[in-house]
Amino acid sequence: MNLEKRKKILVAPLNSGLGHATRCIPIIEALDNHGFEPIMASDGAALLLLKKEFPQHKALELPAYQMEYAKAHSLFNVRHLMRLGKMFAKITHEHKMVRDCVQQMGISGIISDSRPGVYYNGVPSVIITHHLNIISGDLPGLATRIQQSFIKKYRECWIPDVQASLNLSGKLGHSDDITIESVRYMGTLSRLHKTGTGKKYDLAVLLTIDGEHCLQLEDKLKELLLSFKGNVIFIRGVIEPEQSITQQGNVTYYNFMKSDELEEVLNNSSLVLARPSYSNIMDLSKLCKKVLFIPIPGNEEQLYLAKKLKKAGLTPYSHQKNFRLADIEKADIYKGLRDINGLAKWKDLFSLFEGK
Repeated sequence: MNLEKRKKILVAPLNSGLGHATRCIPIIEALDNHGFEPIMASDGAALLLLKKEFPQHKALELPAYQMEYAKAHSLFNVRHLMRLGKMFAKITHEHKMVRDCVQQMGISGIISDSRPGVYYNGVPSVIITHHLNIISGDLPGLATRIQQSFIKKYRECWIPDVQASLNLSGKLGHSDDITIESVRYMGTLSRLHKTGTGKKYDLAVLLTIDGEHCLQLEDKLKELLLSFKGNVIFIRGVIEPEQSITQQGNVTYYNFMKSDELEEVLNNSSLVLARPSYSNIMDLSKLCKKVLFIPIPGNEEQLYLAKKLKKAGLTPYSHQKNFRLADIEKADIYKGLRDINGLAKWKDLFSLFEGK
């Protein structure tokens, strides 16, 4: 197809950890494969990651929210309600930037992953979220109503999960009380693919170093893993201009990995230790991995997902404060994550941008 005639689709993930950006990678690839021109937009580490994955595509910088709402919706604790005005001001500013971008660049469609200001009434706009219900904070009912008010501004809401009872997001992404029209379950999103499994590493650690709790866990793991009997690869999830690799005893540390490297490493690791972020769960389910999860302390969503998976007999979890090396052995008695075969039907989803 003539590149000049390709419709431009703005893809804008929230910069909160790396999960929103990583789950947009298969969307950008699919847009490319279906004759669209993806234009990436975000801020911070999320934007830097997308630039590394897709250096051939245009990338725009959006304003950073720098709000705790971006981290497990903790804004809705009572002590954070005073910050709502500031958050809405940032969303309004972002919305104005998107409007200018649409008008100046001829954008034909918008896919926002959890950025409530990235929409424009003049073009088909989609929001991707697995949050139909908010379970975090002191006021989950208020948080859910605000979340759903954001969602209603979009033409469609795509949930990265399946609608069937065997699903990944549970009550987060499924609701009998939802009043939002045009909710579509798009299937799970993962940038990774299952390949032949070898055993190059006994343990792979995935830990985005973002926040005090993650730094504390990293320090704890660095000490404990020196006594681990086996080869360990530790991916810190710190997106920097250059990749760095260091060795300490039996542990090889990477500051970050691109998708193809990470796919190879995880496929060839016997066990994975990670946070139960929703994007991690989707990735590791696609690879059918044995996993031990350690939720971020105080993150009610991660704890809910970890408990859900443990109850299903798939993966155990440990509390960060009490974690010991012996906890890793728990994963052997669980089934491991399974691919729920929720493949996105891209042609059907993208028909929105074709006016079909």
